Amino acid sequence: MRRIEVDRITEAVAHLATESNYRLDGDYLATLRRALDEEDSPDALPVLRDLMENAGLAAEGGAPLCQDTGVAVVFLELGQEVNLVGGDLRGAVDEGVRRGYRQGYLRNSVVRDPLLRENTGDNTPAVLHVDMVPGDGLTIWFLPKGAGSENMSRSAMLRPADGRRGVMDFVVDAVRLAGASACPPLVVGVGIGGTFDMAPLLAKKALLRPSGSANPAEHIAALERDMLAEVNRLGIGAGGFGGRTTALAVNVLTQPCHIASLPVAVNLQCHAHRVGKIEV
Repeated sequence: MRRIEVDRITEAVAHLATESNYRLDGDYLATLRRALDEEDSPDALPVLRDLMENAGLAAEGGAPLCQDTGVAVVFLELGQEVNLVGGDLRGAVDEGVRRGYRQGYLRNSVVRDPLLRENTGDNTPAVLHVDMVPGDGLTIWFLPKGAGSENMSRSAMLRPADGRRGVMDFVVDAVRLAGASACPPLVVGVGIGGTFDMAPLLAKKALLRPSGSANPAEHIAALERDMLAEVNRLGIGAGGFGGRTTALAVNVLTQPCHIASLPVAVNLQCHAHRVGKIEV
Protein backbone atom coordinates (compact mmCIF):
# COMPACT_ATOMS: atom_id res chain seq x y z
CA MET A 1 0.00 0.00 0.00
CA ARG A 2 1.41 3.40 -1.02
CA ARG A 3 0.69 6.41 1.19
CA ILE A 4 0.17 9.81 -0.44
CA GLU A 5 -0.30 12.97 1.60
CA VAL A 6 -3.22 14.97 0.23
CA ASP A 7 -1.06 18.11 0.47
CA ARG A 8 0.80 16.76 -2.57
CA ILE A 9 -2.48 16.73 -4.47
CA THR A 10 -3.16 20.32 -3.43
CA GLU A 11 0.30 21.40 -4.65
CA ALA A 12 -0.12 19.56 -7.96
CA VAL A 13 -3.56 21.03 -8.65
CA ALA A 14 -2.37 24.55 -7.79
CA HIS A 15 0.56 24.17 -10.20
CA LEU A 16 -1.66 22.78 -12.96
CA ALA A 17 -4.24 25.55 -12.51
CA THR A 18 -1.67 28.24 -13.24
CA GLU A 19 0.47 26.44 -15.82
CA SER A 20 -2.42 25.17 -17.94
CA ASN A 21 -3.87 28.68 -18.11
CA TYR A 22 -0.50 30.16 -19.11
CA ARG A 23 0.98 27.59 -21.50
CA LEU A 24 -0.40 25.44 -24.29
CA ASP A 25 0.94 21.92 -24.75
CA GLY A 26 3.75 21.64 -27.30
CA ASP A 27 1.99 18.98 -29.39
CA TYR A 28 -1.13 21.14 -29.55
CA LEU A 29 0.93 24.16 -30.59
CA ALA A 30 2.43 22.07 -33.38
CA THR A 31 -1.09 21.20 -34.57
CA LEU A 32 -2.04 24.87 -34.53
CA ARG A 33 1.14 25.71 -36.45
CA ARG A 34 0.29 23.15 -39.15
CA ALA A 35 -3.14 24.73 -39.51
CA LEU A 36 -1.46 28.10 -40.02
CA ASP A 37 0.94 26.68 -42.60
CA GLU A 38 -1.91 25.07 -44.54
CA GLU A 39 -4.32 28.01 -44.41
CA ASP A 40 -4.86 30.07 -47.56
CA SER A 41 -7.77 32.29 -46.53
CA PRO A 42 -6.68 35.95 -46.27
CA ASP A 43 -9.25 36.46 -43.50
CA ALA A 44 -8.35 33.40 -41.40
CA LEU A 45 -4.56 33.73 -41.70
CA PRO A 46 -4.21 36.78 -39.42
CA VAL A 47 -6.45 35.11 -36.82
CA LEU A 48 -4.23 32.03 -36.69
CA ARG A 49 -1.11 34.21 -36.55
CA ASP A 50 -2.61 36.15 -33.64
CA LEU A 51 -3.43 32.91 -31.80
CA MET A 52 0.17 31.73 -32.15
CA GLU A 53 1.49 35.13 -31.02
CA ASN A 54 -0.92 35.20 -28.09
CA ALA A 55 0.26 31.76 -26.94
CA GLY A 56 3.87 32.89 -27.07
CA LEU A 57 3.23 36.12 -25.17
CA ALA A 58 1.22 34.35 -22.48
CA ALA A 59 3.96 31.77 -21.89
CA GLU A 60 6.76 34.31 -21.88
CA GLY A 61 4.99 36.88 -19.74
CA GLY A 62 3.29 34.54 -17.30
CA ALA A 63 -0.23 35.64 -18.16
CA PRO A 64 -3.47 33.81 -18.93
CA LEU A 65 -4.05 32.78 -22.53
CA CYS A 66 -7.65 33.95 -22.25
CA GLN A 67 -9.66 36.09 -19.85
CA ASP A 68 -12.04 33.15 -19.37
CA THR A 69 -9.93 30.95 -17.13
CA GLY A 70 -12.81 28.54 -16.84
CA VAL A 71 -14.36 26.13 -14.44
CA ALA A 72 -11.69 23.84 -13.00
CA VAL A 73 -12.45 20.34 -14.28
CA VAL A 74 -10.20 17.80 -12.57
CA PHE A 75 -9.86 14.14 -13.53
CA LEU A 76 -8.07 11.75 -11.20
CA GLU A 77 -6.93 8.21 -11.92
CA LEU A 78 -6.43 6.83 -8.43
CA GLY A 79 -4.73 3.50 -7.91
CA GLN A 80 -6.65 1.14 -5.66
CA GLU A 81 -3.47 0.46 -3.70
CA VAL A 82 -3.09 4.13 -2.71
CA ASN A 83 -3.89 5.27 0.82
CA LEU A 84 -4.63 9.01 0.92
CA VAL A 85 -3.68 10.53 4.27
CA GLY A 86 -3.76 13.93 5.93
CA GLY A 87 -7.18 15.12 4.82
CA ASP A 88 -9.99 14.54 2.37
CA LEU A 89 -9.58 14.35 -1.39
CA ARG A 90 -12.29 16.86 -2.32
CA GLY A 91 -10.91 19.41 0.12
CA ALA A 92 -7.38 18.93 -1.21
CA VAL A 93 -8.45 19.47 -4.83
CA ASP A 94 -10.50 22.57 -4.02
CA GLU A 95 -7.66 24.04 -1.99
CA GLY A 96 -5.37 23.51 -4.97
CA VAL A 97 -7.80 25.36 -7.23
CA ARG A 98 -8.13 28.13 -4.65
CA ARG A 99 -4.36 28.60 -4.38
CA GLY A 100 -3.65 28.26 -8.10
CA TYR A 101 -6.24 30.78 -9.17
CA ARG A 102 -5.14 33.25 -6.49
CA GLN A 103 -1.41 32.87 -7.18
CA GLY A 104 -1.90 32.99 -10.93
CA TYR A 105 -4.19 36.04 -10.84
CA LEU A 106 -6.82 34.04 -12.69
CA ARG A 107 -10.43 35.13 -13.02
CA ASN A 108 -12.95 33.57 -10.64
CA SER A 109 -15.79 32.33 -12.81
CA VAL A 110 -17.82 30.04 -10.54
CA VAL A 111 -21.14 31.09 -9.00
CA ARG A 112 -22.45 29.40 -5.86
CA ASP A 113 -26.02 29.00 -7.06
CA PRO A 114 -26.99 28.73 -10.76
CA LEU A 115 -29.98 31.05 -10.26
CA LEU A 116 -28.84 33.48 -7.56
CA ARG A 117 -25.45 33.92 -9.34
CA GLU A 118 -23.28 34.90 -6.35
CA ASN A 119 -19.59 34.35 -7.15
CA THR A 120 -17.76 31.95 -4.82
CA GLY A 121 -14.73 34.25 -4.99
CA ASP A 122 -12.08 31.55 -5.43
CA ASN A 123 -13.23 29.50 -8.45
CA THR A 124 -14.21 26.55 -6.26
CA PRO A 125 -15.68 24.03 -6.18
CA ALA A 126 -13.88 22.12 -8.90
CA VAL A 127 -15.75 19.62 -11.05
CA LEU A 128 -14.09 16.41 -9.86
CA HIS A 129 -14.13 13.02 -11.57
CA VAL A 130 -12.33 10.08 -9.93
CA ASP A 131 -11.62 6.75 -11.63
CA MET A 132 -10.30 3.87 -9.53
CA VAL A 133 -7.63 1.93 -11.42
CA PRO A 134 -5.28 -0.97 -10.57
CA GLY A 135 -1.92 -0.23 -8.98
CA ASP A 136 -0.51 2.46 -6.71
CA GLY A 137 -0.33 5.43 -9.09
CA LEU A 138 -2.11 8.77 -9.08
CA THR A 139 -2.54 10.82 -12.24
CA ILE A 140 -4.17 14.24 -12.27
CA TRP A 141 -5.54 16.03 -15.34
CA PHE A 142 -6.58 19.67 -15.14
CA LEU A 143 -8.94 21.09 -17.76
CA PRO A 144 -9.93 24.77 -17.40
CA LYS A 145 -13.25 24.82 -19.29
CA GLY A 146 -14.39 28.19 -20.58
CA ALA A 147 -18.07 28.95 -21.08
CA GLY A 148 -17.91 30.00 -24.72
CA SER A 149 -17.22 26.49 -25.97
CA GLU A 150 -18.95 24.66 -23.11
CA ASN A 151 -22.23 26.47 -23.81
CA MET A 152 -22.25 25.14 -27.36
CA SER A 153 -22.05 21.47 -26.35
CA ARG A 154 -24.89 19.06 -27.06
CA SER A 155 -26.13 15.57 -26.27
CA ALA A 156 -28.83 13.33 -27.71
CA MET A 157 -30.29 9.85 -27.49
CA LEU A 158 -30.20 8.65 -31.08
CA ARG A 159 -31.83 5.47 -32.34
CA PRO A 160 -29.55 2.51 -33.04
CA ALA A 161 -30.86 2.59 -36.62
CA ASP A 162 -29.34 6.08 -37.03
CA GLY A 163 -25.95 4.38 -37.01
CA ARG A 164 -22.66 5.88 -38.10
CA ARG A 165 -24.27 8.41 -40.40
CA GLY A 166 -26.57 9.63 -37.66
CA VAL A 167 -23.67 10.13 -35.28
CA MET A 168 -21.69 12.03 -37.90
CA ASP A 169 -24.64 14.28 -38.75
CA PHE A 170 -25.23 15.07 -35.08
CA VAL A 171 -21.59 16.01 -34.46
CA VAL A 172 -21.27 18.13 -37.60
CA ASP A 173 -24.57 19.86 -36.85
CA ALA A 174 -23.39 20.68 -33.33
CA VAL A 175 -20.34 22.46 -34.76
CA ARG A 176 -22.45 24.20 -37.41
CA LEU A 177 -24.87 25.52 -34.78
CA ALA A 178 -21.98 26.70 -32.61
CA GLY A 179 -20.53 28.73 -35.45
CA ALA A 180 -18.04 31.32 -34.22
CA SER A 181 -19.48 31.30 -30.66
CA ALA A 182 -17.25 28.44 -29.51
CA CYS A 183 -14.08 30.32 -30.57
CA PRO A 184 -12.73 28.09 -33.36
CA PRO A 185 -10.50 26.42 -34.39
CA LEU A 186 -11.93 23.77 -32.11
CA VAL A 187 -11.05 20.47 -30.56
CA VAL A 188 -14.24 18.41 -30.71
CA GLY A 189 -14.76 15.83 -27.99
CA VAL A 190 -17.30 13.13 -28.83
CA GLY A 191 -18.76 10.50 -26.52
CA ILE A 192 -20.68 7.57 -28.00
CA GLY A 193 -22.42 4.91 -25.95
CA GLY A 194 -22.94 4.33 -22.28
CA THR A 195 -26.07 5.98 -20.92
CA PHE A 196 -27.66 9.44 -20.91
CA ASP A 197 -25.24 10.65 -18.24
CA MET A 198 -22.15 8.80 -19.47
CA ALA A 199 -21.94 10.06 -23.06
CA PRO A 200 -21.22 13.70 -22.06
CA LEU A 201 -18.55 12.54 -19.63
CA LEU A 202 -16.92 10.50 -22.38
CA ALA A 203 -17.01 13.58 -24.63
CA LYS A 204 -15.23 15.68 -22.02
CA LYS A 205 -12.66 12.96 -21.27
CA ALA A 206 -11.95 12.77 -25.01
CA LEU A 207 -10.55 16.31 -24.76
CA LEU A 208 -7.73 15.02 -22.54
CA ARG A 209 -6.23 12.94 -25.32
CA PRO A 210 -2.79 14.01 -26.57
CA SER A 211 -2.86 16.19 -29.69
CA GLY A 212 -2.21 14.23 -32.86
CA SER A 213 -3.32 10.90 -31.40
CA ALA A 214 -6.09 8.66 -32.75
CA ASN A 215 -8.53 6.24 -31.17
CA PRO A 216 -6.87 2.80 -31.01
CA ALA A 217 -9.87 1.13 -32.67
CA GLU A 218 -9.44 1.58 -36.43
CA HIS A 219 -13.16 1.96 -37.19
CA ILE A 220 -13.38 4.76 -34.59
CA ALA A 221 -10.17 6.38 -35.86
CA ALA A 222 -11.71 6.35 -39.35
CA LEU A 223 -14.85 7.96 -37.91
CA GLU A 224 -12.71 10.69 -36.34
CA ARG A 225 -11.02 11.41 -39.67
CA ASP A 226 -14.32 11.49 -41.57
CA MET A 227 -15.99 13.78 -39.02
CA LEU A 228 -13.01 16.14 -39.00
CA ALA A 229 -13.15 16.40 -42.79
CA GLU A 230 -16.89 17.15 -42.75
CA VAL A 231 -16.54 19.68 -39.94
CA ASN A 232 -13.82 21.53 -41.83
CA ARG A 233 -15.96 21.58 -44.97
CA LEU A 234 -18.38 23.80 -43.03
CA GLY A 235 -15.97 26.67 -43.70
CA ILE A 236 -16.55 28.41 -40.35
CA GLY A 237 -12.81 28.71 -39.89
CA ALA A 238 -10.59 30.43 -37.35
CA GLY A 239 -12.55 33.01 -35.40
CA GLY A 240 -15.50 32.42 -37.70
CA PHE A 241 -13.68 34.15 -40.58
CA GLY A 242 -13.77 31.17 -42.92
CA GLY A 243 -10.94 29.07 -44.22
CA ARG A 244 -9.76 25.49 -44.01
CA THR A 245 -9.67 24.88 -40.27
CA THR A 246 -12.87 24.93 -38.25
CA ALA A 247 -11.54 22.10 -36.05
CA LEU A 248 -8.04 20.88 -35.36
CA ALA A 249 -9.16 17.45 -34.16
CA VAL A 250 -12.17 15.27 -33.43
CA ASN A 251 -11.52 12.93 -30.49
CA VAL A 252 -13.96 10.09 -29.89
CA LEU A 253 -14.40 7.87 -26.83
CA THR A 254 -16.90 5.01 -26.81
CA GLN A 255 -18.46 2.69 -24.26
CA PRO A 256 -20.84 -0.27 -24.47
CA CYS A 257 -24.51 0.68 -24.38
CA HIS A 258 -28.01 -0.81 -24.29
CA ILE A 259 -29.28 -2.64 -27.38
CA ALA A 260 -32.04 -0.03 -27.78
CA SER A 261 -29.86 3.07 -27.27
CA LEU A 262 -27.29 5.15 -29.11
CA PRO A 263 -26.28 8.00 -26.76
CA VAL A 264 -24.10 10.69 -28.34
CA ALA A 265 -22.59 13.85 -26.87
CA VAL A 266 -20.37 16.64 -28.19
CA ASN A 267 -18.19 18.71 -25.88
CA LEU A 268 -16.54 21.54 -27.77
CA GLN A 269 -13.21 23.05 -26.78
CA CYS A 270 -12.05 26.44 -28.03
CA HIS A 271 -8.68 27.28 -29.60
CA ALA A 272 -7.27 27.82 -26.08
CA HIS A 273 -7.09 24.06 -25.59
CA ARG A 274 -5.67 24.03 -22.06
CA VAL A 275 -4.89 20.65 -20.53
CA GLY A 276 -2.40 19.93 -17.76
CA LYS A 277 -1.28 16.54 -16.43
CA ILE A 278 0.83 15.42 -13.47
CA GLU A 279 1.66 12.00 -12.07
CA VAL A 280 2.02 12.17 -8.30
